[in-house]
Amino acid sequence: MHDELVDHLTRSTPLQRGEALRVIQDVLAFFDETTEDYVRRRHRELQAEGLVNAEIFERVAADLQYRAVAPPELSIRQLRRIVYG
Repeated sequence: MHDELVDHLTRSTPLQRGEALRVIQDVLAFFDETTEDYVRRRHRELQAEGLVNAEIFERVAADLQYRAVAPPELSIRQLRRIVYG
C-alpha cells in the first residue's frame, strides 16, 4: 500500500522503507480524525493548558479552517455541543 509514496520518501529522505511506511501510516491516521474527535481532543488539550472555554472555542473554530479537508464553518454553539453534547 502506498508503494510509490514509500519509494519517494526513501529516495528523498534518510528514512528506511519500514520507517517511511510508519510515517505515512501516522500521517494518514492524523488526517482520518473526524471533526468531532478533533474538536474534543483540542478542547481537552487547551483546557489542560489552562485556557477557558471562550478562548478554547475561538481557537478551535479558527484552527478548523486549516485542516486538510476543512469542515463547514461551525459556530461556537455547535462546537460546544460537540464537546458537551
